[in-house]
Amino acid sequence: MTLPRRPQRRLSGCLIVTTKTQELKLDIERIGTVSAILTQPTHARACYVLAHGAGADMRHSFMEKVAAGLAERGIATFRFNFPYMEKKLGRPDPPAIAHASVRAAVAEAARLCPGLKLVAGGKSFGGRMTSQAQSKSPLPDVKGLAFLGFPLHAAKKPSSERAEHLAAIAIPLLFLQGTRDELADLGYLKPVIAQLGAKATLHEVAGGDHSFAVLKKSGRTNDEALTEVLHALAAWIDKLS
Repeated sequence: MTLPRRPQRRLSGCLIVTTKTQELKLDIERIGTVSAILTQPTHARACYVLAHGAGADMRHSFMEKVAAGLAERGIATFRFNFPYMEKKLGRPDPPAIAHASVRAAVAEAARLCPGLKLVAGGKSFGGRMTSQAQSKSPLPDVKGLAFLGFPLHAAKKPSSERAEHLAAIAIPLLFLQGTRDELADLGYLKPVIAQLGAKATLHEVAGGDHSFAVLKKSGRTNDEALTEVLHALAAWIDKLS
């Protein structure tokens, strides 16, 4: 069932961008139904399947800001809850369930946005579950994966084992990472990206933490740092074949 919201009009340069937001239900085969949101601007040129992080659902303010910011840049987003978050359980789903959820979301986004360039990924846990799913079997029609803070390791336990599956992925990868990210020590992440070769791109957000928040002494605001992230993401999406 689709419950449409009133279209929103935003100024983007000299153009007025009208954005339609749809409240949806996503069926995950043999698992159940979860909530989803499609945010689609007029004349969208791509759709980003945006999975949430481990501790907050698709309606978290960070997710809302990313969806709104990409809409202003002509990119639709398809957000969804993982089953554990839909049921308000404290512990993330096992990988098999998370992977099935990602696949269902990608398929639904492709159905709802025919003809648009399709990319996938998301915030932290959501991005990693997307890459794991892609490494096991390519997500149909997905042209690239974008990570909003790839969780390379647990806090204060730097390692690179969580990235081993990335070598099995053939499509382009974008890593948007804050230089203060406690879940991705750049001393460990940069060698991983170097080994991945030309398919991997790293964009460092100076002073940003795992959610790209910056310190006051940096001289800029959190919104300005997020704007940098959105600019980099949109530019990368536009370069995908």
